[in-house]
Amino acid sequence: MNHFERRRGELHCEDVPLARIAEEVGSPTYVYSTATLVRHARVFQDALTGLDALACYAVKASGNLALLSLLRKQGMGFDIVSGGELFRALRAGADAKTIVFSGVGKQRHELAAALEAGILQFNCESEEELLQLSQVAVALKKKAPVALRVNPQVDAKTHPYIATALATSKFGVPAQRIRDAYGLAASLPGLEVVGLACHIGSQIGEVKPFVQAAGKMRALFETLCRDGHDLRHLDLGGGLGVPYGDGKTPAAPDVYGRALARELAGLDARILLEPGRLVVANAGLLLTRVLLKKRSAGKRTFVVVDAGMNDLMRPALYQAHHELEPVARPRTRIERVDVVGPVCESADVLAKARRIPHLLSGELVAIRTAGAYGMSMASNYNARPRPAEVLVSGKTYKVVRERETLEDLVRGERL
Repeated sequence: MNHFERRRGELHCEDVPLARIAEEVGSPTYVYSTATLVRHARVFQDALTGLDALACYAVKASGNLALLSLLRKQGMGFDIVSGGELFRALRAGADAKTIVFSGVGKQRHELAAALEAGILQFNCESEEELLQLSQVAVALKKKAPVALRVNPQVDAKTHPYIATALATSKFGVPAQRIRDAYGLAASLPGLEVVGLACHIGSQIGEVKPFVQAAGKMRALFETLCRDGHDLRHLDLGGGLGVPYGDGKTPAAPDVYGRALARELAGLDARILLEPGRLVVANAGLLLTRVLLKKRSAGKRTFVVVDAGMNDLMRPALYQAHHELEPVARPRTRIERVDVVGPVCESADVLAKARRIPHLLSGELVAIRTAGAYGMSMASNYNARPRPAEVLVSGKTYKVVRERETLEDLVRGERL
């Protein structure tokens, strides 16, 4: 569910016409709905009834300070994968004791910053990282709360770029080495072993892979406790998918929550979960304007818009599907077109051979379900300033990130 709907034929975000935002802020622009974000955060947390759980929003999905602050007020913690995301979460008012630091390659200065902040847990992904974290903690006279991320080798049946628990994945410690790795962690000064972690992938549509992973992780958690480790947290990551309008309907959060509650019943552990896409994807869209239309020698029709792959990378990177629609009342005439951006790359295609209502130059188009991994993956490729970001609440909106300027493109550079 989201709060983007048509009123008198024109697309609105809550009570604000998208055409008004485009007129006043320009395009391309990311537009987010407060009501949708709040609803999604509550639905996910309500789905965890029966579990002692903390939902830590994955900052990498969309890290605007206004969004993070809004989710913090809904009682969410944060999953971070860099020192920059730590900075963002703290700047948004996060309690450090609700922050989990994941990621396969943490730098020493990032480890130090997280230790100084006093975060809830480091999810370490290798034996060498344990050694590095121990050295940093000893130097700072701190104790680092540690969990090891195990690779449970569960096939999440998702795109290979976002499957993270295969034997070929760069993430986590192989299960056959995990008990030795915990022995190492327990022996190192400056470390306090507190949990066990995994993450099997993203945009997963079925509950079955999560249940398989939870079963394996529960068994391993109990084995490690019998080995003498005082584990208190079981981090199962995130990954539950969202509908992108491509005909695939992922499992609902309440189905997911009940399945986890059954699998983990009676386990003496706080369950950490890391939703990202599920919270923000359908809460945001990318507003873009048609620049022109052209025909190829092969009689393909191209609709060229002012948003490109630098603004929304997912179609080029993952061949991802995003629904597109006119902001104004759609015409009855339907045409088959390729919607493309202005970037000088053949991969800059936002929708291929898509049947959509007839569009004219200058008209506005909404690219749906763009809230996750949209602005967070945007770049300045082709020397293009990144879009503005707008947060709507009822009848009002605020620009929560100004559009970059040409001066911003060269800031910090020297002749």
